[in-house]
Amino acid sequence: MAPRLCSISAAARRLLGGPGSVPRDVVAVAAARFYSKDNEGSWFRSLFVHKVDPRKDAHSTLLSKKETSNLYKIQFHNVKPECLDAYNSLTEAVLPKLHLDEDYPCSLVGNWNTWYGEQDQAVHLWRFSGGYPALMDCMNKLKNNKEYLEFRKERSQMLLSRRNQLLLEFSFWNEPQPRAGPNIYELRTYKLKPGTMIEWGNNWARAIKYRQENQEAVGGFFSQIGELYVVHHLWAYKDLQSREETRNAAWRKRGWDENVYYTVPLVRHMESRIMIPLKISPLQ
Repeated sequence: MAPRLCSISAAARRLLGGPGSVPRDVVAVAAARFYSKDNEGSWFRSLFVHKVDPRKDAHSTLLSKKETSNLYKIQFHNVKPECLDAYNSLTEAVLPKLHLDEDYPCSLVGNWNTWYGEQDQAVHLWRFSGGYPALMDCMNKLKNNKEYLEFRKERSQMLLSRRNQLLLEFSFWNEPQPRAGPNIYELRTYKLKPGTMIEWGNNWARAIKYRQENQEAVGGFFSQIGELYVVHHLWAYKDLQSREETRNAAWRKRGWDENVYYTVPLVRHMESRIMIPLKISPLQ
């Protein structure tokens, strides 16, 4: 029985353009947009950092970064198996144009295919600099972007399902910045018991220092719209063996076991995805 092939319309071929159409400037531009800050504070101070009273304010205000107004969107696209290559090519031809266009207040953070976990899946992480107003500005402009509307129409024929979430970043995590590869990425997703987000944040604010030595910590986020009480931790490793060694090393550090002990009871469900970056991803 002959394998099924993903049919590509003439419109999709126009969007794809010629060979080698993936812009080489995506990672360079992304790197110029972001910045890093040195970690500060002693071990003793870290025991008390970000200890918050859940009665004072909304969880999003207490846990998110005050110095930025970034909003993130994560997309999960389940692709027809026979269409994954065509989906990747179409995505790599169109999304960098939005990333590089300064008229759109959005930027690509990372783009991946799931390697281990849910198969034939693409994951995209976007940053909206300026929060909800930037998101709405971008969405309104896209409604009049004929190329993007054509892209969405073609993409819809390749998908089985899709979902998204709007996220804020934890104040004590790194801000995701472009990095050179090759790397694999692990997205660990935790669905928490309602009412436990503050406790989760307080424990991880102390524990994140145990996972910084190899620069494996990429970003930490919690959901604002979509499924609630969901946490995403994004990690980078050179390979699966490096992942194993790095995680084992954390258990040899005094205090890491306490973080696991206190946070495991907060979790209803957890999931791990190992992901491979697409060519356009600023996180390589």
